[in-house]
Amino acid sequence: MTDVIEKPVGTGVIGVGLIGSYHATSLAQRLLGVRLVGLADAMPGVAERRATALGCAFWTSDYQELLRNPAVEAVVIATPAANHADAIVAAAQAGKAVFCEKPIANELADANRAIRAARDAGVILQIGFQRRFDRAFVRARRLVDTSKLGQIQLLRSVTRDPSLDRPERVSPWSIFRETLIHDIDVLRFLAGGAEPVEVYATADALILPDWKARGMLDTAVMTLRYDSGAMATADASFQAVYGYDVRAEVFGSEGMASVGESNSIDLIHHSRAGSTRTRPNWFLDVFGEAYTTELAHFVACVRGQAPLESTGEDGRAALVVALAAIRSVESHRPVRIDEIQP
Repeated sequence: MTDVIEKPVGTGVIGVGLIGSYHATSLAQRLLGVRLVGLADAMPGVAERRATALGCAFWTSDYQELLRNPAVEAVVIATPAANHADAIVAAAQAGKAVFCEKPIANELADANRAIRAARDAGVILQIGFQRRFDRAFVRARRLVDTSKLGQIQLLRSVTRDPSLDRPERVSPWSIFRETLIHDIDVLRFLAGGAEPVEVYATADALILPDWKARGMLDTAVMTLRYDSGAMATADASFQAVYGYDVRAEVFGSEGMASVGESNSIDLIHHSRAGSTRTRPNWFLDVFGEAYTTELAHFVACVRGQAPLESTGEDGRAALVVALAAIRSVESHRPVRIDEIQP
């Protein structure tokens, strides 16, 4: 009996910036069962340079041209967030399976439009919440699912980027829509099926106060209540001078799981000179493997070999909480989730 060799899944990438370029490299070099067919980027020369470096023969500045390529069965969307919904809709209508970086969209109506397009076309839509595919977060989720932590009571998530070098590229409210969106999703991922019902958030420009008038907020804290009674906190900063910092905790009636920095009783001092315990300085150093794993999962889903995780609905659920947090900052009060999504 001979083994059946499946045809590689032909895939294209729309948006070849930092994370799009990493995804393209994964498709070309790190994954089996997939073939990088082409790249698209609106910036002149970007797709061509990256395609040449990866030995990819097709590139374009118009992603519609990529979608018309019959060799493309699936696409990875890594454009700026404001363009996600339009790209998802176009890809779905072209019959392509879709992987889209977070957030699914900036506004709820656009998220709904994207999900509806994928559903109507009968194509899969996976959202790029890579922490769900990180081994430590997966192990924490397993402890929750097997009830080894008991009833989940408290959760915590932290995201701190290493530096705020180009504030002009930070769009208003991106600390919620594009940074804390990860924490919102991972808290939901670890909450044991509980759903958030209320959010209170504060945000300010503590790193670059002069940029506040331009709508750029660089520091934020959220508290959440869940329908199970559990409570959670999340905070984010665009500048941790000691390096990239992502942590999470799940505390229950029977114990706690922590992801990230160890809870050693030894003091760990973080400063511009470094840390007394070695730590990564960039997000790809922490989540490079998880980014590759989530694409491997996407390819398996395209082949029908795995159930879809990190769905469009998951993307919408996280966006709703982010929008509630924004409203909370604007109104200086707690905001119920049903105010955003009845």
